[in-house]
Amino acid sequence: MARACAICGKTSMAGFNAQSSGMNRVRAHRRYQPNLQPLLVTTKGVAERKLVCTRCRRTLVKEAR
Repeated sequence: MARACAICGKTSMAGFNAQSSGMNRVRAHRRYQPNLQPLLVTTKGVAERKLVCTRCRRTLVKEAR
C-alpha cells in the first residue's frame, strides 16, 4: 500500500537537496513525504481508521463544527 491520503490522494513528491557551498552546485535527489495521520472517518455510518493528510484532517474538523 502506497503512502497516500485516503481523501485527496496526496502522495510523495520529488525534489532536490541543494548544496549551500562550492562552485559546482551538486543537487542530490530526495523525496518529500506527505504528513499523514490516522483519523476515524465515517462513511455511510461506518467508522473506519484511514491515513489522512493534515490539510484534509483540518478541513474535516472544520466541517464537523
